[in-house]
Order: sequence, then structure tokens, then C-alpha cells
Amino acid sequence: MRKTFICFLAASVAMLASGAEPDEEGFVSIFNGRDLTGWIGATGTYGVEPGGILACHPENAGNGKEGSGGNLLTEKQYENFILRFEVCMPTNANNGLGIRMPGPGVDGAYYGMCELQILDDGGDRYAKLKPYQYHGSVYGVVPSRRDNVGKQIWGKEKNFTGNGSYLKRPGLWNFEEVRVIGSRIQVILNGIMITDADVSRFKGDGDTPDGRKHPGLHRTKGHIGWLGHGHHVQWRNIRIKEVPADHVVGSDTCRSAPAGFTTLFNGRNMENWKGVTTAEKFDNPKVRQAATPEKRAEMQKLADKGMLEHWHIRDGALFFDGFKGGYSLATTKDYKDFEMWVDWRIMSITGDSGLYLRGCPQVQIWDAHNQWHIGSGGLYNNKKNPSRALSVQDRLVGSWNRFHITMRGERVTVELNGVKVVDDTVLENYWDRSLPVFPKEQIELQCHGDPIEFKNIFIREL
Repeated sequence: MRKTFICFLAASVAMLASGAEPDEEGFVSIFNGRDLTGWIGATGTYGVEPGGILACHPENAGNGKEGSGGNLLTEKQYENFILRFEVCMPTNANNGLGIRMPGPGVDGAYYGMCELQILDDGGDRYAKLKPYQYHGSVYGVVPSRRDNVGKQIWGKEKNFTGNGSYLKRPGLWNFEEVRVIGSRIQVILNGIMITDADVSRFKGDGDTPDGRKHPGLHRTKGHIGWLGHGHHVQWRNIRIKEVPADHVVGSDTCRSAPAGFTTLFNGRNMENWKGVTTAEKFDNPKVRQAATPEKRAEMQKLADKGMLEHWHIRDGALFFDGFKGGYSLATTKDYKDFEMWVDWRIMSITGDSGLYLRGCPQVQIWDAHNQWHIGSGGLYNNKKNPSRALSVQDRLVGSWNRFHITMRGERVTVELNGVKVVDDTVLENYWDRSLPVFPKEQIELQCHGDPIEFKNIFIREL
């Protein structure tokens, strides 16, 4: 049995105020981090903990029975939406996310549109569940993806609860994005799409895998909320964006190239990009440059194989799954001096990535709020020159960020979300510190073993 967990609070996590203006993507917080304003139902069982955390306290239910906890729902009802939140659980925890609920006093799995399972997948008491009962499943209707076996690199499998789940182990925070548009339900857990279901294929009259009636399955509007089952589950950074019934995910965050810039990623295919491989040290520009054209072609074929297996187009973005066999992505063209824009979003708590400029690491990308509290954008591998970002300008995990990078000679300037975080700083040559950075080389999107998305990549040669 695992020990009771402790969720370490990150004091610097940015909290969005309830009722505040929408953020840059149109998301609004539905939990203010102070009280339960805007919530109805089991307000005596759920409460606020230090660090702006919403938590279920089943001991406050009054009956002392396991399985108690009640339903805490949004006061407002929603039709079509994208919901983002972070969740942390103890061993053997059980809760649920009710979708389009008619009210707090009903069983959301049947009388709401559905219950999306929130469960410690690795808990010993859940070793023999039905596939549609694990975390992220449309309970009783559609099972979630559970094939996370032998996929992680650099020892990162230790972060996951096991048994094929993409859920982090008890005591660690998970990022989850839930999309409910019409009859389609998608769940992205720690960057991986674990559920993609269209429930219109079921009548709900007993034809679902659990054989039970789901009279609410085709509800088009209702409350959203947490369905307690007697365990101390925690949430934070809960925000929602309402969308129209014909919404195409990603369409509202795509933009056209600024005047004078060339589009490096068109949102449809891998044109302008090639793979990178570490085999025979071919990630080192010095090795590539010294190789014969025939050798470079041979190694590029190997690199492109890994690219096609691990880099994909998802909702108009370049998505990297972070799994074994995958590595960085590079521009097919080499660049001297340039100015570029690139949007990116971290998809997991403590996620990590970066940009190589002229083949050299790196403009850092990471979860600044939950690791070292150092902002993204810094020139991480510098030793003599400044390596840290001047300030933390990173948005919440799961939110899109925007780099504006200018490179002239050895010097780099980086703006993150409109604020300068690197000011005309020398980028050192990681591969040979006795030499300046290469005068001309490729730009790379870095593999660091975590899922990440990139889009809106534009460049202008100087």
C-alpha cells in the first residue's frame, strides 16, 4: 500500500480570479481560489485549501461513510465547452467529472450526459475494473486509452501510476483538458488523448457496454462538477471556454504570418520540417557537417522515420508525443540571422522542451510554475553568459505561449508573451565552447521526453 500522499504546493502558480476577464484564449476561471462562489450542491463537503486549491473533504459529509462526498456543481449551466484543470489524488482515490448535469442530487453517470471517471488507476482496489471504469473513461460507455507500457524515456515511467495509464502517480499533479462539443467528448490527460468518443452512436437504452440505461446521455446542456466518492481529491486552475456547436478545436488560435514573414508550419503537414537523430551523434552539427552527402542522406532517412512516428498534426498544431524513438524536429533549411515567432504549450506538469537556434541548445521551454520558478525563454546551456530568463512570463500549463526571437550573429533576444526575457545575449556553442555559435544551421524543436504542441511558426531572414 502506498503511503498517504502529500501534494506539494507551488506558491508561484498563477491563479485566475473568478469573474475576471477571459484570458488570451477566451478561458475564464470558474474557481476563484478563495471560496465556493459560483458553485452549488455539496458546498459543506468541498472546501478551499492553501494555495488556491479546491478539495473534497468527505469527512465533512456528516455520516462518516466511505462513498460520501456529494456533488459539487457549477451554478451556471453549459452546452459546448473546453475545460482545463489540474487534479491530484491519493492512493485508491475515486471521484468523477459530471457533464451536462440536471442538478446536484442525481447520479451523473446516468442522468447527466455522462460521468468522466477520476480515479487512481494504479490503486490496488481497482485492479479488476471494467475498461470503461478507469480514469478518463466515459463511465459505462467508452473506455479510455491504457497503453502506456514501455513508452517513456529517461526514467520518466516512474512518474506514472502504472498498468498502462497516462495518469501520474498519487501525490503528483495532472493536467487535463476536456472537450465537450455536441455529442463528442475528448479527454487529453498529461498531453495524451486518452478518450475520443461520439456518444451519438448509443441510444442509452441499455445498448452501452455496461448494459445499463443512460437516460441523460443525449442532454445538450447542464451543470459541470465534481462527483465525490469519499476521497480527498484536489483541483486547481479550473477554467472553461464556451464554444459554438460547430467549433473546430484549434481554429481560434491559428493566425496568419506577419508581413514579411514566411510560414514554417502550415497546420496541415510536415512541409519545411525533417527529423533529427542521435544515432552516431548526428544531432551534433559538427558531425553532420563533416559527413559525406551520402552519409547525411542515410542518417536523414533514419531520422525521418522517427519523426513520422512521433510528430503529428493535432488540431492544427505540431504535436510531439515524447515517447521512446522520437527526437527533435528541425527545419529543412539552414538559417543565418533571423527573426521568428513560435507559439507553444506545455501539456504536462513539469513538462520540458526548448528551441535550438542554429543547431545549438537552447531557448528553454518548461513548466516554470512547478519546477524551479525560473521562466521559459532563457539560454539554458550558457555558462559564461546569462542563462536565465529575466522574469517568469509563462502562462498556466495547457495554455498557449508566444515567443518572439531575434538572432543576429551570436546574440539572441527573446520576448515571451510580449515581455523581453532575454536581452541581446550571446548564445554559446554547446558543441564546442572554444568556438562561437555556428554562422548558419537548422532550427530545432526539442525533444525532452514530454508531450508538447507548437503552432504559428513564422520566420524572416535578416
